[in-house]
Amino acid sequence: FQYHDTYFVVAHFHYVLVPGAVFSILAAVYYWMPKWTGVMYNETLGKIHFWLSAIFINVTFFPQHFLGLAGMQRRVPDYNVMFSDFNVMSSIGAFVFFIAQFLFIGNMLYCMFADRSKHKVPNRVWEGAHGLEWSVASPAPYHTFEDPPVISDDELTAVHDQEDALTHKKLHVGEH
Repeated sequence: FQYHDTYFVVAHFHYVLVPGAVFSILAAVYYWMPKWTGVMYNETLGKIHFWLSAIFINVTFFPQHFLGLAGMQRRVPDYNVMFSDFNVMSSIGAFVFFIAQFLFIGNMLYCMFADRSKHKVPNRVWEGAHGLEWSVASPAPYHTFEDPPVISDDELTAVHDQEDALTHKKLHVGEH
């Protein structure tokens, strides 16, 4: 009952919904960008973007739990000075999280405007990608299937790949 209408509610609500929605969207874009553009993104930038986002989303919302536990109400225009340290920490986390998204945008712009002849990806960019969308060129051409596609039994029943999708090296059973 003491947490009702405090920042604890704000923190919990946003801690669950924002990372759940944002990280799902980012993961989907990272997964599909090579297929959409025909160019693989810079993996190092992707990793830096992930870790900055993961750390600073926590720096943004975790301190808000303590603010709520200390009694900071929500929907109040002016707060007591005793709440300033955690509010500053939360604000810094939000700003760095925001700035980290420019790495994501830059990485995606690179994919969209890079020379495809130099950075071409194979049809199947990811191991385990066995759907029809991975059987056509990257990026997928217009009128992808003029005739109905033929899918072999091997493709339908494949559980593990026989080779690495990017390097085309043979994989041993159980190796990933």
